[in-house]
Amino acid sequence: MPIKLIDHFVSNKIIAFKFEDDLELLIPLKKLRKACPCAHCSGEKDIFGNIYKGEPESLPPHGLVILKINLIGNYAIRVFWKDGHSSGIYPFDLLKNLSE
Repeated sequence: MPIKLIDHFVSNKIIAFKFEDDLELLIPLKKLRKACPCAHCSGEKDIFGNIYKGEPESLPPHGLVILKINLIGNYAIRVFWKDGHSSGIYPFDLLKNLSE
């Protein structure tokens, strides 16, 4: 996977990423949000392999609006959604899988 994220662009329906090795990824915002890897959305495992996660919530229309994106080292991004959700850290490998 690419080492350095160079740029990103957000429209009302997709997000695009460009990496230093010329890899470009396009991901629908709805797909990105539904793949949120945080413990509330995706769950977390206990020592016995049981998965615990928050109750499913309906997504408000502004839940697909990105306010900002922070780079986390050279391996991931953190997305700040307009509905206040921001605990998901999306590794670059996950972004690549979502774009395929």
